[in-house]
Amino acid sequence: MTNEHTAIQWHALSDQALLELLGNFIKETRLSQNLTQEQLANQAGIARSTLSLLEKGTGGTILSLIQVLRILDQLSIFKQLQRPVQVSPLLLAKQAKAQRKRASKKQSNNPLSTNADW
Repeated sequence: MTNEHTAIQWHALSDQALLELLGNFIKETRLSQNLTQEQLANQAGIARSTLSLLEKGTGGTILSLIQVLRILDQLSIFKQLQRPVQVSPLLLAKQAKAQRKRASKKQSNNPLSTNADW
């Protein structure tokens, strides 16, 4: 069986199905950490009813979601949101050209101290 058959087709899921999937993830993670809804809600600084709505996939805010995921140590699910910084090759070449290739001699502040043969 390939991943194509077992993988979730994210675009095919309704918004409600995605909310329920996220709610199930929160509930399963909470239970695996042996936390009650009351305990998790208190630690996250939200009402227990808000957590219940999140777990059912019927409500809550993004802020509440972040607060809950932080307590559950699951903020890594947002890893896909981070995009690598792409630097222009022209900018890289310009920066490389601007870097010093060698050190220069220290210039004396006293112009009379030079050894000129007159």
